[in-house]
Amino acid sequence: MSILSQVCLLFFFSGVKVYCQYELYQWDEDYDQEPDDVHQPELQFHQTVEYGDPFHQYTLGCASECFCPPNFPTSMYCDNRKLKTIPNIPMHIQQLYLQFNEIEAVPANSFINATHLREINLSHNKIKSSKIDHGVFAKFSNLLQLHLEHNDLEEFPFPLPKSLERLLLGNNMISRLQRKALDGLINLTMLDLCYNHLHDAMLKEKILSKMEKLMQLNLCNNRLESMPPGLPSSLMYLSLENNSISSIPENYFKELPKLHALRMSHNKLQDIPYNTFNLPNLMQLNVGHNKLKQAFYIPRNLEHLYIENNEIEDINVTLMCPSVHPLYYHHLTYIRVDQNKLKEPINPYVFACFPHIHTIYYGEQRSNNGQTIQLKTQVFRRYDEDNDDDDDDNDDDVENNAHEGQEQEGTEENFNPHYYET
Repeated sequence: MSILSQVCLLFFFSGVKVYCQYELYQWDEDYDQEPDDVHQPELQFHQTVEYGDPFHQYTLGCASECFCPPNFPTSMYCDNRKLKTIPNIPMHIQQLYLQFNEIEAVPANSFINATHLREINLSHNKIKSSKIDHGVFAKFSNLLQLHLEHNDLEEFPFPLPKSLERLLLGNNMISRLQRKALDGLINLTMLDLCYNHLHDAMLKEKILSKMEKLMQLNLCNNRLESMPPGLPSSLMYLSLENNSISSIPENYFKELPKLHALRMSHNKLQDIPYNTFNLPNLMQLNVGHNKLKQAFYIPRNLEHLYIENNEIEDINVTLMCPSVHPLYYHHLTYIRVDQNKLKEPINPYVFACFPHIHTIYYGEQRSNNGQTIQLKTQVFRRYDEDNDDDDDDNDDDVENNAHEGQEQEGTEENFNPHYYET
């Protein structure tokens, strides 16, 4: 081999050595990777685990006096724990339940971190209006429901957030209402003020009309002597039982076309204008336990009528239904007329005008001297035509059973007297 050939071989092996050193540097020293089958990332992922906001960060933030269910991490249950103060509320809580305790005050510092609350239940406590820090509820821009019923409030809480949709203040001692307390409640759909000390002067100047989305208003068991003025046209359910209202102004309900249910039992009504209840959507009407002496016009869509415990001696069906239209029948299905002064059942013409009636509850009637009278028919109940004819021999048993069943399931007392669920 010539010297030139030896020189060429020397240069060739030198180049191979340099190339191998370069490849070794690039992959072994810089990246230092291991084979794919043994490489593991720092965070272990498993297919059986759903990743998101870990539950433990919520349960660890739960107040020690309360319980935060892992399946409902945004809810905190502190009810029935004999608490006298409100614990600190974590930031993530949206539903807070503090009912049935012995809480007397609502300080702002307990809610200093709670900015996402949507529901607060402080019912059945001992809270006084003077013990609620000013503006403590107003800062919750997402609050939809506020329960303060069964407390010792003397004044309507103010201010409240505009987001509020349901406000329950029943069973308190509220007798004061600031002039602008209802101005900002533009989204309120349900307001319960039953069992308080409301009087006519508190509802003057049509302050209720500003709640343009209100659908349910409960004012039962208060001290009202006249109909509340300026009710919003959106109203569907109105409860005025157990007040001292003696009359209804003519055309009072003209601005309430959506009204579905009206309860005015246990008042002092004597005379009702003929067309007072001529409402297109009225389905339930209760004017029992008043001093009415005659019936009134029944709107076409009304289904349940309660006029028990009045002074009615005769029910004029023509007054209730002046004409019969073959295509537009009335929908009345149930009438309760017990504890009046009827001497005989309602004229059979009632079935021509109200063809859908299936029950008339006569019960016991009263005479002028206060004695109890029982009509021959205590309960009229219409059965389907496809019933077996063999039942005719058991009319007395059917009537007695109907009477018992009517007392148990047909009367409105089985319903909550001042609450509708919308």
